[in-house]
Amino acid sequence: MENENSNLKAGELELINSYTRRPLKADEVYAFSVVLCDNEIDRDFEKFSDSALKKMEKLFVGVTGVLDHDPKSKNQTARIFSCRAEEVSGKKTLDGHQYIRLAARAYMPRTEGNKDFIMQLDSGIKKEVSVGCSIAKRICSICGCENGSCGHIRGRSYDGEVCHKILEEPTDAYEWSFVAVPAQKAAGVIKSYKKGENGLDIEKRLFSGEAESFSVDEMNIIAEKFRILQEKAADGEVYRRRLEADINKLAAFTLPQLKRDVLDFITSKMNAVQLENLKKALSEGRENNMPLKPQLSAAVKNMRTDNNAFKNI
Repeated sequence: MENENSNLKAGELELINSYTRRPLKADEVYAFSVVLCDNEIDRDFEKFSDSALKKMEKLFVGVTGVLDHDPKSKNQTARIFSCRAEEVSGKKTLDGHQYIRLAARAYMPRTEGNKDFIMQLDSGIKKEVSVGCSIAKRICSICGCENGSCGHIRGRSYDGEVCHKILEEPTDAYEWSFVAVPAQKAAGVIKSYKKGENGLDIEKRLFSGEAESFSVDEMNIIAEKFRILQEKAADGEVYRRRLEADINKLAAFTLPQLKRDVLDFITSKMNAVQLENLKKALSEGRENNMPLKPQLSAAVKNMRTDNNAFKNI
């Protein structure tokens, strides 16, 4: 009969003792469940294929867990004694596939030195993990080319589909690490994982005001977002010039006494919505074949004559 203080499942102690120098008792061992990775598209716009996860079942058995991917012996914290790829019923990935995760069971000895670390695990402070492994193929989701032989960029949208790399044929598993922000959002100690808690998105990190480095992939994403914003800004500038040209034509009819340079100054201080409103008012005046209503004329006159707010002091 297992010790009442043990959190081991039936048969697990035997698996653990296959890695120990002497047989450990149940109350000498602390075991926990952890999601190493899955087939979801991650923050680096990569995903493991279903077949890759299946192969990784065997590769990660016996692999040690460290801190922040630093492979020093002092950073060793736990060891995996069982691992399997499992489907999560009713859950789909972002690209519509059945969600599959690589779930493992790991153990560490119950010692005075590990007491604080075990408390961090139980309290959810230590939970996110990331894996270190070797992958033979990276397949482009857009065209199927291998290992970057095409020009498609991860994170960029092509005809409505976001490009990502599908990781195939794992050849080795080096380690798994406790980290602050994992590439895969669902990777971590299962019991403590809560959706949406893992880190900040790129935009929030970019404008947080904190000094922080970005990976090459993240810089590519930022560059792509910047390119899209530039295109939108260019489109907006074209629309604005059209509005200003229409306003100049309408003003020549409805406000002939208003000088062009004054009108240009007024419109330069307006946003697109204000320009649209002015164009509408001028259009109504032209349709009625009469000058603008006294209220609007007075408002425009005030804008024309009271320019002190825009002068350099």
